[in-house]
Amino acid sequence: MADTELMSIPGQVDPVPVARNITPREDGRIDLMGLPKSRIRELFTDAGLDEKQAKLRSKQVYHWLYHRGVTEFDAMTDIGKTMRPWLTERFVVGRPNIVEAQHSSDGTRKWLLQTDDGHDFEMVFIPDADRGTLCISSQVGCTLNCTFCHTGTMRLVRNLTPGEIVGQVMLARDALGEWPKGRMDGLEDAEDTGHYSADGRLLTNIVLMGMGEPLYNFDHVRDAMQLVMDGEGLALSKRRITLSTSGVVPMMERCAKEIGVNLAISLHAVTKPVRDEIVPLNRKYGIEELLQACADYPKASNARRITFEYVMLKDKNDSDEDAHELVRLLKKFDLPAKVNLIPFNPWPGAEYECSTPERIKSFSNIIFENGISAPVRTPRGRDIDAACGQLKTAAQKKSRADRDREAAAGQTAEA
Repeated sequence: MADTELMSIPGQVDPVPVARNITPREDGRIDLMGLPKSRIRELFTDAGLDEKQAKLRSKQVYHWLYHRGVTEFDAMTDIGKTMRPWLTERFVVGRPNIVEAQHSSDGTRKWLLQTDDGHDFEMVFIPDADRGTLCISSQVGCTLNCTFCHTGTMRLVRNLTPGEIVGQVMLARDALGEWPKGRMDGLEDAEDTGHYSADGRLLTNIVLMGMGEPLYNFDHVRDAMQLVMDGEGLALSKRRITLSTSGVVPMMERCAKEIGVNLAISLHAVTKPVRDEIVPLNRKYGIEELLQACADYPKASNARRITFEYVMLKDKNDSDEDAHELVRLLKKFDLPAKVNLIPFNPWPGAEYECSTPERIKSFSNIIFENGISAPVRTPRGRDIDAACGQLKTAAQKKSRADRDREAAAGQTAEA
């Protein structure tokens, strides 16, 4: 059972305190995952290395961590054999713990993960013909209480640390076998050996659309994404990363300046009464205030349009009048926009139904006819509850014995 206290929540939609950036380990070793090179260097100095040694070793270890995906110091071939036990005694390279991994019939993969202090969260990989998108979480639970979203029915436990956020990307690349191979002796003479290209990769894009509100865990999300975008590490272009927010207006400008990734807005309604109901954050930051913040977003342009996510709820937000109002709002604020229409993904206890295919098509056509792209997102991973809005850890419904029996059954079936 998790031994971390639930985070205090000052209000329904207010930010929560920032949790520690490293989860303490029982063995006393420090987990280097999620730490920048400068911090690793400081830790090596504190542990007794002189300045020159700390600088060299932090550079080597950083490269092995983020470019090579190595988790054991013994595998770091350009580090002296006498140094490796010293590192192993004091440090560790962690990954989120895998509780359960599921494969959908459409190729989607979902992992139920667990932090070192016993809290569950999820990530999803969605393969397509020309890309592979990893949907990662930023918090354990969520505080926004969006009524159509299964994840929103969870209570917020705590923020994920930078290591737990970037660790999801590392874990996905582990599973997909996408780490470079070969020796890296002589790293100190090769400054630019860590280059990553999305060409030919299965994992090409990252979306912060999993559990939690990323802008309510801003510092940790920023630090994790800087590691993902670092040319000497994972080196994924910021143009291939999208951060989704329900509209935490005060943090949007900082997001542009300090992270600089693509922006997606969970809009889902165009009138105050409806959005107040299904996205309660709207009571704090209204639609017009949110759209003005989008218009001011420094990175927005025709080449980098803001994505507006719009879940289609039967008889709630799907009328032709709603579509025309959406067009009016986007044009009023002169937004370089794309609208993603998302068929509602049902979950037990949901009070909504999905709009009919005919209603969704009519809604989409109105937006397209006004010169705004409005594709309908194809639901993925519904059979494993991995589709948009469905993420909610189901581990509490299964005992460890249940999961062991399922795993054994799967192995028997493959034999």
